[in-house]
This record gives sequence, structure tokens and C-alpha cells, in this order.
Amino acid sequence: MSDPENDLYRRLVFLYGEEQSSAISTRLFKQLDTFKEAHPELASSGKRKFDQRDVILITYGDMVQEPGQPHLVTLQKFLDRYVRDSLNTVHILPFYPFSSDDGYAVIDYCRVNPELGSWEDIRALGHDFYLMFDGVFNHISASSEWFQGFIRQDGAYADYFITVHEGDDLSTVFRPRKTPLTRKIHTAGGEKWVWTTYSADQIDLNYHNPEVLFEVVKTLLLYVEQGADIIRFDGAAYLWKEAGTSCINLPQTHALIRLFRSILDVVAPHVLIFTQTNVPDDENRAYFGNGRNEASLIYNFALPFMSLYTFHKGNATKFSSWVEGIDWPYGGGTVFFNFLAGHDGIGMLPIYHLLSEDEIMDVVDRIKSLGGNVSYKSNEDGSLTPYELNVNYLDAMENPDKPLESIELIAKRFLSAQAIMLALPGVPGIYFHSLFGSRGWHEGVKLTGQARSINRQKMDSNALERELADPGSLRNHILHGFLNLLNGRKASQAFNPAGRMKVLHLNPYIFAILRISPDYKTHVICLHNVSNRKLVAEVDLNTLSVKSSKRYLDLLSTQIYLPIKKQLKLEMEPYQFLWLQNDPS
Repeated sequence: MSDPENDLYRRLVFLYGEEQSSAISTRLFKQLDTFKEAHPELASSGKRKFDQRDVILITYGDMVQEPGQPHLVTLQKFLDRYVRDSLNTVHILPFYPFSSDDGYAVIDYCRVNPELGSWEDIRALGHDFYLMFDGVFNHISASSEWFQGFIRQDGAYADYFITVHEGDDLSTVFRPRKTPLTRKIHTAGGEKWVWTTYSADQIDLNYHNPEVLFEVVKTLLLYVEQGADIIRFDGAAYLWKEAGTSCINLPQTHALIRLFRSILDVVAPHVLIFTQTNVPDDENRAYFGNGRNEASLIYNFALPFMSLYTFHKGNATKFSSWVEGIDWPYGGGTVFFNFLAGHDGIGMLPIYHLLSEDEIMDVVDRIKSLGGNVSYKSNEDGSLTPYELNVNYLDAMENPDKPLESIELIAKRFLSAQAIMLALPGVPGIYFHSLFGSRGWHEGVKLTGQARSINRQKMDSNALERELADPGSLRNHILHGFLNLLNGRKASQAFNPAGRMKVLHLNPYIFAILRISPDYKTHVICLHNVSNRKLVAEVDLNTLSVKSSKRYLDLLSTQIYLPIKKQLKLEMEPYQFLWLQNDPS
């Protein structure tokens, strides 16, 4: 057997034991060989490496709509018009038939929701962008054929779901929600209790049954066949359950992720795994494995909250220390996915060891005053802990004490936070509503009763384009500012994820870093004023550990700055940001 096949077999033995694994591996290798024969070009693809051009847009397939046209067709036209030259990857949030949770209660993994379009439309979008698909493999909809078969106690599905029995010790199970862990179901074989990590409509799959594994592998191969370049494993931390444990981040869960990585190494090495694990940093980083055998991307989950805290305080001291203390992955096959907003809210679990309770609650109270909501998780003692802020990020950046600020100032502060995110090592992810300057959809929260709806509005394409065309609109200011940042980032090798970074402690109100290209020839001094005050940034070029330049070009304005005696002295306006690149000549 080849190395990937050896790795695959070892994962199977760990999960299912030596006795079962022989038969399982024979069947699985046949499944993979059939796929390789049909798609030899995928099996020979090389590993993909990220560079400064990689930026991922997060969007639902129906985020923009036009009457009489499949939503995916509308989305492609819209993105081609506005962002095709500025970003290269699109994460299409679950585009499968679903029953709830805006797509995350999947009815059929292998079909495209007909309201969105077809697999042909997905592949067409893939002609213009790299694609990220969601693998919602922790659970499936209660309306799915799988679960309906379970209710009928059809032999094919009778053991597809985790059932809880009297005497099972669930006292230490980690709960990411305050909803019940189990749901009572009346089946043809009697009353059963099934496991529901996220909601009563999302029934957890039973990976103890190898048949479930075969079904998920079949789905994984379909996604590869249909053009997935990255597969995001939703709720990855909960994939394997064992009574008497926390049922989060178990060794078997890591073995499953490694198994899927080995499968992709056999059939399509270029396809990357991205794990969604909203847990403290050390547990999150564990999904990198050894740098080759698990995820290539993981979320930098603390970043959104830490950024909010920084701009609410108007002080970068704690943020700078936090960034300096991170063990950033450089140069290998793993990167952080840096983001500020997404289809979910702002996760709080990773920040409880970074800020004091008072500091955290100050941000929570401010978000409430700005019209946001707070979601809670249940603790073992029955108490509740804030788990997620449900708020539009643009709204979250505002000052509740100054509700009548100018459009220019609102946009500038928001873009300053985005500039920091784009300057950090890793691959940036931008949510559709952030890129196009949306506000919170409070009406949607009332309509759905779901706090997360505040950031999930679907919009008429023509109306959105009219707003974007208005030079006086907030949307126009934000989109053009964002595109300027993206194009500035793309232009410099210093932002390659394989390059290096150094935090510069210049001023409490400035977040400053030095980004250095992998070949050390190019560097960029990134300065971000996080306060509403004018100030002077002073940079001693002698302290940068790189060869200083006779002049520096701001990648965002093309203005040239000339050091005096190897000192840069720069006046900065409130929330101003500068990316100063050396002149290598």
C-alpha cells in the first residue's frame, strides 16, 4: 500500500478495530480506485499553496437575487462584475436542500437546492473562482430520507444515528447550545432518544457505524468531482461521541479528520480541509495535526471579538500583545483563516482566557446597546454563559454615544478593522455583507425568531447595485475602500502567508506590524490607528530587523514617504491606516 493508503488503514484500525478494518478497507479502497479511474487528473494534482492573492468570500448562494433567474447565476454575474479581479475564492454556504438553520439542516447532501440552481451552475462559478463547499457531516435534517428511514426502522438506516440509552453518562457532554441534547422519537421499533448537538431538527450521525462513513465518503467524492477546492467540515469538533466523555475534540474525531485527509491525498491531493472548531486556541490548533495530516485551514476565532474590544477601547495595547503571543504557522501547509464576520455570530469561547470578565461584559453590553443580541450555552451546573454575539459587524463597530457620525467616519473605522485583518499572516475571509456594507437585518430576526438572521439578509440584485453606484452611500464607500485594500494586499509579496511578521510597539493607539516576504526582499510597515484621535506614528527603521529603504510607498494611496536619518515620522488621522512598502532598488 502507498503511504496515504497506509495512513488510511491505520485510521480505520483506530476507529473500528483490526477485525472490522480489513473488510472496511477493502471496500473503501475499491470505492477510491473507482473514483481515481474516472478522474485520473484529480489524483495527480499537486498540493495547493496559498499566497497573497488568496482571499475567500463567504456567501450564501441566494444572497443576491433577480426575478426569473437561478440565484447562483445571479450571484456569479454579480461577483464577476464587482470582485473577480480582487479576490479568488468563494465559500458558498450550504447550497443543498434543507429544512432549517439557513442550510445547516441538510435534507440531501448530494443535490443542489433547486431554488438556487444546479450542479452545472456550481461548476460554472468554479470557472471564475476557487470554490469552498460545506461538509455538514456532524448531523443531517430530521426531514432527510436517512432519518425518515430510521423512523421506519428500515434496516439500511436503523443504525445511522446516535441513540441514547438508560444509564448512558452524559453529565460531562460539552454543550454549544442551550437546546436539549436529545430528542424523543417514536419509531417503528419503539420510542428512541436521538442525539441533537445543535437543534431538534439536526440529528447527529453515528460514525460508530461504518455504513455512515461510506455514505459520507461518497458525498465527499461527489464534492471533489463537482469542483470543490476546499471542504469546510462544519461542527467538526463534535463528529464522534462517547458516553462518559465531553464528546468534543475526542481522539476519534481527529482520527476521522485524518481519515478524510488520507482519502483526499489518494484521490485529489489539491483539495484542502478546513475545520470549523469554535474552541479555545490550543484545542483549535490541534486540528492542524502534524501540519500535513489534518486541516490546512482553521479559524482564528478570537480575532473578531478582540478586534471589537480594541476599537471599542480605542487602544491597541492588548491586541498587540495577543497577536505577538500567537504561534503563527508560517511557510508550511497550514494557515489561519482570519475573519471578522460570517454567517454565524461572533464566537466568544476562545476569548475567555484572553480578557477579564469585566472586559468581556463591557463589549457584550455595548453590543446590546447597538441593537445586537447575545446567544448562550448551557453549563454542567445549569447556568448559562454568553457564547456568541449576534450582530452585524459594521453596526458592532459603531459608537452608541455618537449615533450621528458621518458616513465617511463610519466607513473609515470599519475599514481600519478590516485592514488589520487583511494584514495579519494567513488567508483572509470576508463575509458578503461586510464587503458590500450592509447593516443589521433586524426585521429578519423578528420574521424568523432566530438571532443569527440579523446577518443573513437576502437582497434584490438591482436594488443593491443602485446603492453601490451612489457615490454618497455607505455601501459605495465601503466597497471601494475594501477593493483598494484587497488590491494593495495582492500587490505585495510581503503578505504571502509563508512570510514573517513582527509586532511593532509604537503607540498605544496604533496597531503596527511589519510583514516580510518569504525571500526577505520585500517588507511592509502596516500602521492602523484604532482611535478617534489624530496622532503621530514614529518608526525607528533601525529596529525592524530588515534592510531599511530610502523611501516607502503606501500601497493604498501611492503616496511616497521619505525617512529622515532612518526615522519615519507620520501624522495619522483618526482610524487611518497605512501600508508602507520598501523600495528594493
